[in-house]
Amino acid sequence: MSQVVPIFASEATAAKLLDMTHRQFRDLVAAGLLPRGKEFVPGVWRWAVDDLRRIASGDAVDGMGDVKW
Repeated sequence: MSQVVPIFASEATAAKLLDMTHRQFRDLVAAGLLPRGKEFVPGVWRWAVDDLRRIASGDAVDGMGDVKW
């Protein structure tokens, strides 16, 4: 059976992917230093895994105008 590769991550998973605590991730998002997730339905927020990878590699500087680099 093949492994499922997520395309979106919850806040807790996004924090883990960036090797941060949930609190650190939430604080950086609140400060505008990381992008906000997308609200799919009321109260359900998810972060695009590809965006998190681009942030980690430094390729996300362009095209993320909502983030204060």
